[in-house]
Amino acid sequence: MKKTITFLTTLVMMAAVSVFGQSGKATTVKTTFHRKTSVSIDINAELPVIWALLTNAPGYPGWNSTIISIDGKIALGEKIRLKSTLDTTRTFKLKVKEFEPETKLVWGDGQGRRTYTLIKRGNGSTTFSMTERIGGLMFPMYAKMIPSFDQSFEQFASDLKKESENKQNIN
Repeated sequence: MKKTITFLTTLVMMAAVSVFGQSGKATTVKTTFHRKTSVSIDINAELPVIWALLTNAPGYPGWNSTIISIDGKIALGEKIRLKSTLDTTRTFKLKVKEFEPETKLVWGDGQGRRTYTLIKRGNGSTTFSMTERIGGLMFPMYAKMIPSFDQSFEQFASDLKKESENKQNIN
């Protein structure tokens, strides 16, 4: 059953990537009770190279200009503490909610969930997608205080692409 759900999730993600493209340009959809920002980009690197970067918490600041630090272990059920350039005064306390090696990583808190998805392409490249959905019943009260994620998501995807391709070429 789990393999069927994973397969179906991959098909849905592939369809979404086909519709929205892999340009590295972020899109945001807003409603009264939530906001969802997504970005997708093709990376000329194999899954293990990209996955290693996404799951190495202490390594993030070395390749990702949107992350100040991540403390903790990126593994299923683990808690991490993330500092972002979007709000340098805040530490986000997140839990790793899903961890499917070389396929999907989800972390979040009570207000939001960030999902990373990797899809292997036939030509040795990988499509990377990142989506964050934040919101809830109280969202309308604080929505205006949350900065746009678009530029940060685009930079995250660009940084991941650059570092992954550099590492792929070294190996």
